Amino acid sequence: MTQFIRSSKKEAMNFLRYIGPGLLVTVGFIDPGNWASNIAAGSGYGYTLLWMVTLSTIMLVILQHNAAHLGIVTGKCLSEATSLYINKRLKNTILLTAVAASIATAMAELLGGAMALEMLFHIPVKIGTFIILGIVLMCQFTNAYSRIEKLIILFVSLIGFSFLFEICISDIEWKQALIGWAKPEVPKGSLPVVMSVLGAVVMPHNLFLHSEIIQSRKWNLKDKNVIEQQLKYEFKDTLFSMIIGWAINSAMILMAAATLYQGNGHSIDDIHLAGSMLTPLLGNAASIIFALALLLAGISSSITAGMAGGTIFSGIFNHSYDIHHKDTKRGVLITMVPAVLIILLIKSPFDGLIYSQMFLAIQLPITIFTQIYLTSSKKVMGKYANSKRLKIILFTIALIVTFLNICLFATGF
Repeated sequence: MTQFIRSSKKEAMNFLRYIGPGLLVTVGFIDPGNWASNIAAGSGYGYTLLWMVTLSTIMLVILQHNAAHLGIVTGKCLSEATSLYINKRLKNTILLTAVAASIATAMAELLGGAMALEMLFHIPVKIGTFIILGIVLMCQFTNAYSRIEKLIILFVSLIGFSFLFEICISDIEWKQALIGWAKPEVPKGSLPVVMSVLGAVVMPHNLFLHSEIIQSRKWNLKDKNVIEQQLKYEFKDTLFSMIIGWAINSAMILMAAATLYQGNGHSIDDIHLAGSMLTPLLGNAASIIFALALLLAGISSSITAGMAGGTIFSGIFNHSYDIHHKDTKRGVLITMVPAVLIILLIKSPFDGLIYSQMFLAIQLPITIFTQIYLTSSKKVMGKYANSKRLKIILFTIALIVTFLNICLFATGF
């Protein structure tokens, strides 16, 4: 019995030491773009679209786990592997669209943080964008990876506690919520919101990022036992982190459904309004906590968006992510600066958030099919190449995402 307890404690400590890469990825799908998508889903359709968070998270666990395997087994991120094993013209198309997805993501993150500053301190959004950009670039260019990772874990924890507080003081119809989580339904006119929820959860740049940051735990790739151990702990880290992300995304929809849903199919299209409407319903503390959580989400997810852009751009030149390397620095700036320029040009911040997430869903099939090709290749993965069953699961996910995109284009958005 004593030996069992010691073994369990050792296993738990090993797991705790390994937590980090998954949570760094998790913050990417609890970003301001998710806030906009989830508020639109809950305020416009009540608890009906909760199933999309569930389905998206299941797909995400499988895809992120698969991307992390690529990083662990090969020592290369998805971007580097694409450059090595796919012909130049095609790989440039794939990776440039991935950079564009990172820019769209960064735009949403910076914009969300700026909107939070406006809610808290009445700072105009455009000025707030430059403040958030300055904070993010300082974190990216001066902090070591381990410091950023700890900062992100802190932010995710605070965001989680914020929404736990919001749910505790909201009047949730749990029976309807349980039905919404399990029963797929697409109400008339909801497809753009469904796609934005999908793009907000299963984010292309996160697949590239996870395959890179998983390598931050340095190990000997020639030792099969070390690889097997890393694969085991990676899955636990990914599953644990994605469940946290699912809970926070669900909490956003629950909160919006409980406090903002009017039953007329009209979604709240202003995060400021969503925050202010919570004050008479839930009390003065609710809107302040809402804005603080949005600010934390904006800063932390902007950091990971920049890291993803740096990872993808470096991969084009067969380099891994290294903030001291010129290609990584260029990748970060190519991601963040155009994102700021887009914010200066858009008229409706909320619509900008929604459509940025839709763009991610549109680019997603390109990244998924690329990942399937690489992780199914024995030339790339050796004996760790995808099994037939996993290939079927991955192709099913890719086809579902592609089908939803076709439906979106067919309906004219």
